[in-house]
Amino acid sequence: MNERLTNLRQRVRQRQQTDERTTPAPDVWAECEAQKLGWMQRSAQRTRRMCEAERPVIWPEERIVFTRTIPETPPIYTESQIAEMTRGRILHELGPISNICADWGAVLADGLLTRRRIAQAARQRLADNPEAVEFLDAAIETIEAVLGLAARYAEAARAAGRRDLAEILEHVPAQAPRTFHEALQSLRLLQAVVWLSGHYHVGLGRFDQYMWPYLWADLQTGRLDLPAAEELVADFFIALNKDSDLYPGVQQGDNGQSLMLGGVTPRGEDAVNELTSMVLRAARDLSMIDPKINLRISTQTDLELLSLAAELTRKGLGFPQYSNDDLVIPALTAHGYDLEDARNYTVAACWEFIIPGKGMEVVNIGAVSFPHAVDQAIRQGLRQNEDFDAILERIRTNIRDQTEARLADYRKLFLPPAPYYSVLMDGCLATGRDLSHGLRYNNFGLHGAASANAADALAAVKRFVFEEKSLPPAELIAALEADFEGYADLRDALSHQAPKVANRDALADEMLVFLFDCFADACEGQPPNPRGGILRPGTGSAMYYVWLARGREAMREPVVGATADGRRSGDFFSANLAPSLGVRADSPLKVFESFSKIDYRRICNGGPVTIELSDSVFRNQEVIRKVAMLVRSFARMGGQQLQINSLNAETLFAARQHPERYPNLIVRVWGWSGYFCELAPEYQDHIIQRCLYQMAE
Repeated sequence: MNERLTNLRQRVRQRQQTDERTTPAPDVWAECEAQKLGWMQRSAQRTRRMCEAERPVIWPEERIVFTRTIPETPPIYTESQIAEMTRGRILHELGPISNICADWGAVLADGLLTRRRIAQAARQRLADNPEAVEFLDAAIETIEAVLGLAARYAEAARAAGRRDLAEILEHVPAQAPRTFHEALQSLRLLQAVVWLSGHYHVGLGRFDQYMWPYLWADLQTGRLDLPAAEELVADFFIALNKDSDLYPGVQQGDNGQSLMLGGVTPRGEDAVNELTSMVLRAARDLSMIDPKINLRISTQTDLELLSLAAELTRKGLGFPQYSNDDLVIPALTAHGYDLEDARNYTVAACWEFIIPGKGMEVVNIGAVSFPHAVDQAIRQGLRQNEDFDAILERIRTNIRDQTEARLADYRKLFLPPAPYYSVLMDGCLATGRDLSHGLRYNNFGLHGAASANAADALAAVKRFVFEEKSLPPAELIAALEADFEGYADLRDALSHQAPKVANRDALADEMLVFLFDCFADACEGQPPNPRGGILRPGTGSAMYYVWLARGREAMREPVVGATADGRRSGDFFSANLAPSLGVRADSPLKVFESFSKIDYRRICNGGPVTIELSDSVFRNQEVIRKVAMLVRSFARMGGQQLQINSLNAETLFAARQHPERYPNLIVRVWGWSGYFCELAPEYQDHIIQRCLYQMAE
């Protein structure tokens, strides 16, 4: 990085942008009440009033502008009003539509003026449809709000003597970008207004695909060379980090600003280009938490690209996260996605596979607790002297019941109107339908959490209770109820002598596959949701590795006590697809071997194999290349998704003791990366425990 970027990055990390957050939020609720507006109109009014109230801020050293000056998004209804209007229905998470991906490429190529013309033509054609007219009027209002915001930024740029920026902002996002710089600036504004509108987890999609035509044209004409282009990418990434602390999530950093690289085009051709590598280099050199980088790979992915990705992992950022096209695309087509759309997949905030512009999918409606299903079946089955097959049947029933319980509420899902987000999606304006009514794909996603712990517990019972008959059922039940107090020897045997996933143990792996087969059966047996979508099972855990172990306020998922894998009550579960905490795997390949046995054609909602490597592994370029070869091996062994984290236990302990010395220490939490010292203690604890059981080098 040059001196300008270094200073700009430092300024953002010192949070100097927070000094600009002095603009009071408009009282949109009072305005809407006075005008007696409905939900659609209120949504548009919030977007317009937020854009009008934003005060343009342009730092002398920045080339991609927009700094948020209103720290809060005002409500458009009171909580009691929302409760009354949605009685008998439920809202997803915080309420507004989130965790989807706009068709950024199409929006950029059109420009907002073209989108406005489409809306105006549809309004004329659908004039006798009051609902369509209301939506289209609201959509046009939001378009004009964004155009107004850009115009005021252009005026501020001229006033500051920044003619270069003024000319850019006078052209975009109103019209299609003429240059790479204009495309980046347009995207920055378009995406920022989604947040201003009250949405969250706003993904960036296949960045190196929709941005490449603008960069390629600049390179061909000589307007830019590669170093200058990479500098602009870094500018854009720094801008994304300015306001990320305002974006809601379970923890600071869980903001969903993910982008996807590589893979294939919708026609099936290699999609890797110069921008793919450029993004990896920029993210490596900046070492900031946003954007979260994802890389699509296959068995044929070039080792040089994988080596560059490994250099990024070396920095300890916890990304890129890898997705294997060889498995993901066939799984999506098997679940009803058109082939061209499946080839065009990206990820949601964490890892779930979605289609830009065409998906109104709710990819995480909760989790099925595999440890709960196994633990209940073991305790109840052993008390009644049942055989192992009967215990397995209990598990199958429990998983089905949990699945149906999670889905039952979401059959009553209410999605609030989203007129501005609809402007950015495919077909909403032309058809006069807000995206809350559904798009091409309307599936739900559900995850099977803590699978390794559950499989380990089940394998231990089969081995010790039913095969060897060395453990009396009554003794195991007593030990579990006592949380292993007074049963140290038994706990040691369950923890260290029983079969474990990720250690090339056929029994443990068989139990792992059984659990996910039961889960797939339960999801496939459900009728379509009210928008015609299916239920997609996945392998992620998100925050459930803490919640299922320790609970949370008003949590509906069952908290699991001591389990037959030797885990004590309150101890964490493993995250995503990973060995149980405390299980030391001899090699990453053994981990891959276990989890590659899952049938990913049926388990298609995403969720990565997660491994921790000591930062000492990345000691030279030769080893970095070996890490790249490890990623290729993952693809060739049939893995679906992969996270590799570089951690140092001493550094983590030191950061706990002296957080002021480690403000830039970044770690992977689950499907996102954050600053370690900004995390809650329980998430810091889990990361430290993962680090203590790293892979052998």
